[in-house]
Amino acid sequence: MHEKSEFLGTENIRKLLFKLSTPVIIGMLVQALYNVVDTLFVGWAYGADSVRAIGGLSIAFPVQMIIMAFGIVLGTGGSSIISRALGARETERAERVLGNVFSLSLILSVLIAIPCLLYLDPILKAFGATSGILPYAREYLEIIIAGGIVFVFGVSVQNIVRAEGNARLAMNAMLIGGGLNILLDPVFIFGFGMGVQGAAIATVLSQAVGSAWLLLYFLKGKGAVRFRAETLKPSLGIIKEIGAIGFGSFVMEASSSVMMIFVYNALASYGGDAAIAVFGITMKINAFIFLPLLGMAFGLQPIVGFNYGAKQFGRIVEAVKWSLAATTAFGLFGLLIISLFPEQLLGLFSSDPEYLAVGKSAVVIMVIGLPLIGCNVVTTTLFQALGQAKPSFLLSISRQLLFLIPLVIIFPRLYGLAGVWAAFPVSDLLSFLLSGLMLLRVYRSFKKRTGVSKIGIGAEMAISSRLE
Repeated sequence: MHEKSEFLGTENIRKLLFKLSTPVIIGMLVQALYNVVDTLFVGWAYGADSVRAIGGLSIAFPVQMIIMAFGIVLGTGGSSIISRALGARETERAERVLGNVFSLSLILSVLIAIPCLLYLDPILKAFGATSGILPYAREYLEIIIAGGIVFVFGVSVQNIVRAEGNARLAMNAMLIGGGLNILLDPVFIFGFGMGVQGAAIATVLSQAVGSAWLLLYFLKGKGAVRFRAETLKPSLGIIKEIGAIGFGSFVMEASSSVMMIFVYNALASYGGDAAIAVFGITMKINAFIFLPLLGMAFGLQPIVGFNYGAKQFGRIVEAVKWSLAATTAFGLFGLLIISLFPEQLLGLFSSDPEYLAVGKSAVVIMVIGLPLIGCNVVTTTLFQALGQAKPSFLLSISRQLLFLIPLVIIFPRLYGLAGVWAAFPVSDLLSFLLSGLMLLRVYRSFKKRTGVSKIGIGAEMAISSRLE
């Protein structure tokens, strides 16, 4: 099966990167679209109470992200090990990792659901849910949490599929899930009159179909990594390695949720329900830019992992350069579009005057740092793919935990509601500077040893010794 991934070490880097990234980006855009469609339909369904309903989905979103974060830790950790194992021709090791990812998906989803369902109201209040928003958030999340297995499994296996170079299959699974969600939303929200509960049911059912599509791929033996039932038995060594590598991604995803605790509580104090709704909508609009950046990074990961295992380090450097150029350009494009049409974008979801008044300046301020985010995403992915857990972890927490949360605490005390919005571009700038410095260190390490085009084992040793 190894020969199915050989092209990762031979094809032209620029073409290979966009070949792997484009399907992921398309899938990510569809994911962003159906997240937005959920909110659009809910806003239209509740009319005069749309701000509270949208606020409920906004408060629910970070809890949903935590559930998906467990899939991301399995997916990024597992895919890093698998892609390096394929590059080093260690097929049996790759198969063991795949089986462990499958079994851990089920175990973790159950362990997550029990405490979340038992303590859902206190969790939502901790995230800043007001009395008007809480009922909507609860109705939505009860269904999402109960169906958590489809999110954990789906996210983790998408990463595994990409690790073996089959980005198109991962895209198809996301297209199937996203397209079905868009079709089911009006059926459950309007047809059955279920409101936010209908939105949640549509989301779970569509994700279940996408996950089943991926499961069949491995059960039929079509992948570069063959599934064997005996590999389902959890291995402590594999679990530790997946956790060490994927922990950075988990923290990066979970840190978004932790960050939102501080943001939503600050917004509840300085702006109320309208400000909470504005932030939730801004995050969904921002996803149309951030998720494609993440998609580019997902395309980068198997290239780095395979070529690191095959000791073709010059290809890694070239792939990182192209990734940085593409993510920066896309961030600039997103900033331009949002800056030109802020009121039109916000008005799609609600016509509430207070919501629009708060949002038209807030959305522009929050996205000023979009062109800088790509550097942080690409550099974090680079270290993950190299198996360098410590620098990956530092970068993954930098933007939202290390920088944003302190700024969200300090700025509102000085500048009120405007301080909450301003904290975002400042944290983007600080994480960009940190990521740039760490990336430059890697590049100089390569170049100093043998030159970018003829990097050898010395560079590998330099990375291991300098970055851990």
